[in-house]
Amino acid sequence: MKKTFKLIDLDCANCAAKMENAIKKIDGVTDASVSFMAQKMTIEADSAQFDGIMKQVVKVCKKVEPDCEIVL
Repeated sequence: MKKTFKLIDLDCANCAAKMENAIKKIDGVTDASVSFMAQKMTIEADSAQFDGIMKQVVKVCKKVEPDCEIVL
């Protein structure tokens, strides 16, 4: 399953790269991309465990960029 989410208050391209790398390390994630310019995040992951994966994604993103909000 592939889904795209809007990001609010992603401050820099470096943070976007850190978020992308951290998300790719989560079990079940096949691919991820975080675009600073578009303020969007695309996650490709196993559909059976997508909700659980998204909870981990939110945690990881808050560690990298506490002000960034993911519109689920």
